[in-house]
Amino acid sequence: MLKVGITGNIGSGKSLVEEILIEQNFKTICADKISKEIFENDKKVKEEIFNLFQTNDRKKIAEIVFEDFDKKNKLEKVIHSKVKQKIENFFEENKNEKIVFAIVPLLFEANFEKMFDKIIFVSANKEIRLNRILKRNNYEIKHAKKRIESQLDESEKIYKCDFVIKNENTIEDTKQQIDNILSKLI
Repeated sequence: MLKVGITGNIGSGKSLVEEILIEQNFKTICADKISKEIFENDKKVKEEIFNLFQTNDRKKIAEIVFEDFDKKNKLEKVIHSKVKQKIENFFEENKNEKIVFAIVPLLFEANFEKMFDKIIFVSANKEIRLNRILKRNNYEIKHAKKRIESQLDESEKIYKCDFVIKNENTIEDTKQQIDNILSKLI
């Protein structure tokens, strides 16, 4: 089985890439969805997070962590090991597949690179990403910019990846890039 990680900064279009892969009947797992599930359903994690932030309100926690990187790191420490375990379980459950994909926005920040045989980076320029997250998440511009700035710059990640999808044009263009990568992977 080929394990492929898909990463990219906020607003780059990782979800679109995942949707296209699902349409083509590939098995995928998304770290953001796992994190949300853990955050909502794991009582021990909820308790740890409450002790750290004095709240379990996701919006309030987001405001805190994008102002306080120490607390952001502590939150990630609580969540990342559980996310990693869920991804490993997904690999085991799908061991008979030829290729599987894990969408992991913080793949490099969490030091998950070694989990994957290949890594795809989904890229878009900052202005496009900013506009996407303002529209999608209804954030204030200051908060949206903090989210973008909280991640390593694309240039620091791209060189560590095997493939890059430039997601700045049409969906058809993105599909074509994915098809080109799939032809090399399969």
